[in-house]
Amino acid sequence: MRERSAPFVLVAPAVLILLVFRLWPLLLGVNFSFTGDGDLDGTAVGLANYAYLLDDPVFRIALRNVGLLALLLPVAVAIPGALATFIFLRVPGHRFFRSVYFFPAVLSPVIVGSIFNLLLASDGPLNSLLEIFGLQPVDWLGDPGVAMFTVVGIHVWATFGMALVVFLSGFATLDHALLDAARVDGASLAQVVWHVIIPSLSRTIQFVFVTTMIGMLTSMFGLLYVMTSGGPGGSTYLPEYYIWIQQGQMNRPALAAAASTVLFLIMMVMGLAQIGLLRRSRRVV
Repeated sequence: MRERSAPFVLVAPAVLILLVFRLWPLLLGVNFSFTGDGDLDGTAVGLANYAYLLDDPVFRIALRNVGLLALLLPVAVAIPGALATFIFLRVPGHRFFRSVYFFPAVLSPVIVGSIFNLLLASDGPLNSLLEIFGLQPVDWLGDPGVAMFTVVGIHVWATFGMALVVFLSGFATLDHALLDAARVDGASLAQVVWHVIIPSLSRTIQFVFVTTMIGMLTSMFGLLYVMTSGGPGGSTYLPEYYIWIQQGQMNRPALAAAASTVLFLIMMVMGLAQIGLLRRSRRVV
């Protein structure tokens, strides 16, 4: 009896912490999202906050940018995956590259944003380099059609080091006998990656997909605050920045709670969809 109950006793503290500090506040936030702000503070308003969000053009821009992040997510995962593969295959200087690739992950978003504000200024080094090659300067953070891609690219550069470490951990569990057998059979590098490495690291890839998606949706506030403040014209708004604006500047906590609930649902749906698609692709491979 004691042996059977031992696992439950061991996980009970972690489960209790999750219930008290995660699930319970989440439920309180969802409940709070059905109340009003200002004169209606604490008064039940039903779905009024959610209706307001759907009619708010700024929040619709934030949702559109979430769709953009979903499209760019495979690229954000493929970059550390490819670099981890090269390191695993021991390309010349692989130890040096491992340290260099992880270095941006230790920098705070404020530092990263400040550095790139200087690099991407209209008269900054990057535009000066473009002019040397006869190209027109780009308004990296002032053009609504470019700014979001710029911020996402900087976020990927600043955070892919963590995904790289996860991929390298997955490579440590890879069965080398499969690689040796593939090489003996004359498989090319692309065939080894597609038919051996990717299926063997399917669970690692699932984990990186989900964590990268969560990071893109919940960890870009610092960059947005320092680099664009949601501009130009709200083109770089994401739900987390919208939530901060409503909570911190507009003093509308109930509306912020509704936006937080929508963000949670988006992350849950996208995470489950990613896991389902990756499992299906693993069976096909």
